[in-house]
Amino acid sequence: MNTASAPAEEPRWLTDEEQRIWRAYMHATTLLEDHLDRQLQRDAGMPHIYYGLLVQLGEAPRRRLRMTELAMNAKITRSRLSHAVARLEKNGWVRREDCPSDKRGQFAVLTDEGYEVLRRTAPGHVAAVRQALFDRLGPDQRKALGEAMRIIAEGLQPKDAGADLPWLR
Repeated sequence: MNTASAPAEEPRWLTDEEQRIWRAYMHATTLLEDHLDRQLQRDAGMPHIYYGLLVQLGEAPRRRLRMTELAMNAKITRSRLSHAVARLEKNGWVRREDCPSDKRGQFAVLTDEGYEVLRRTAPGHVAAVRQALFDRLGPDQRKALGEAMRIIAEGLQPKDAGADLPWLR
């Protein structure tokens, strides 16, 4: 069949209800990210993405992760991670170590100073998350939100070898 002459398929436009949900989602997530970013900038002088990296390292065994694993956990590109880790190194909060089993691999390691910043910053951040999100929802709404977000994340994170995911770029 010659696909060049086949009529173009009409897009599946969003219904009015879907459009309202989509716009509410975009509005809320943009405001939430801004709210959390401003709180962390005010309290610790760092953006939300850097805080997330410190949390990942703080929860890891020996407070260290391979850079590739850290990028995957943070859902960011390797170049964005490299830039962020360079800034965290400059602050003295993270250091890089070579991987003895893989000459090209590196670990990101949370320093004692970085751990202290995380320890001091976490209570304010948790309060901001609670105030902005969880305190506004009832138990059923929290459960539904969690289930919906898991389903969406699973659909956007295919398991195939050729998947186009940020940490593979």
